[in-house]
Amino acid sequence: MEEGLDIALNGHKGTRVYERKADGDFEAHLVALSCSKPPEGHAQGSLRLLADKAVELQYIESVSHETIRRILKKTKSSLGGKLAGSSHPAKMPVL
Repeated sequence: MEEGLDIALNGHKGTRVYERKADGDFEAHLVALSCSKPPEGHAQGSLRLLADKAVELQYIESVSHETIRRILKKTKSSLGGKLAGSSHPAKMPVL
């Protein structure tokens, strides 16, 4: 209550700043990688496999599987349901 009623009820706003590691170039590489064949011994890729492969190919220094999920989710929604020049709905690989 020393800082006011609003702070007491709602708390402090977060002040931590995160540097964005994934740029458009990385996102393009990631989409291409997610569309490629899964590694041998796997029926389909996983977010962790994609993260490991992106680091192995030196697309990025380090990345979490959660970041991979967010990028692919954002990319899928940004397609707007259609590929350029196509009347068929866009399909992303199941991970």
